[in-house]
Amino acid sequence: MATYKMLIDVDKCTGCYSCFLACKDEYCGNDYPGYAASQPARGHYWMRLDSRERGCHPKVKLSYIPTPCMQCANAPCIAAATDGAVYRRDDGIVIIDPEKAKGQRQIVSACPHRVIYWNEEAGLPQKCTFCAHLLDRGETEPRCVETCPTGALLFGDADDPDSAVSKALAKMQTETLAPEFDLNPSVIYAGIPKRFVAGEVVLSDAPDECAAGVSVALSGNCGAMETVTDAFGDFEFEGLPAKTDGTITVSRDGYKEKVLDINTRLDLNLGEIVLEKA
Repeated sequence: MATYKMLIDVDKCTGCYSCFLACKDEYCGNDYPGYAASQPARGHYWMRLDSRERGCHPKVKLSYIPTPCMQCANAPCIAAATDGAVYRRDDGIVIIDPEKAKGQRQIVSACPHRVIYWNEEAGLPQKCTFCAHLLDRGETEPRCVETCPTGALLFGDADDPDSAVSKALAKMQTETLAPEFDLNPSVIYAGIPKRFVAGEVVLSDAPDECAAGVSVALSGNCGAMETVTDAFGDFEFEGLPAKTDGTITVSRDGYKEKVLDINTRLDLNLGEIVLEKA
């Protein structure tokens, strides 16, 4: 028996909505008895794309985070359901029985990720099934994964060391979307946006020239990193924890070192940092 996992690489997601549309195409107007009733055309986002904007002008970043059902091992929706209306299969997929779950609206509010939706017309809670009906007939991946043009979504048997998802999980730094929920999900993420600190270095005696190759170091609770300014005099530290203190040290031979205190409560653009001649 397989143990299915989905790996979502946020860095590769362009927000094209192909996954969302593929899900709609598969489920809208189509009933799959035992797996899922037809998905309404509006109001349901079984593969939801959450956008996250960071920074401020002129240093702005926009990321898209695909968010399906997490297929949790410790699924609150299972505990909230009655009569076995929600259950977890041996392969890790959590199914809401489209017959037994009728009228059980409490299943919707049990999900902390808010990825279970209420079908008002059918009186039914519904969500992503990892396209279990396709997997059970021999397909190898859900429609969203099949359709993704950038490879942001990977899917497969985590118990098979030769599967693409197993190989990716072994070499990538991964995490869950909301570890504080402690749900042991089958959807794993890489590249979830963190805090960043950016700035631009300017030399006092050459203000119209780009200060490339200037050393910039970050230290403190934020971590310890080093970089150099690029061809435009810009630098950036990405992947920092939130709400921590640190120090940015900018140095170049022949110039006075500049030290700035930072806190990553928000993403930071330090703007122009002018180095004076020593």
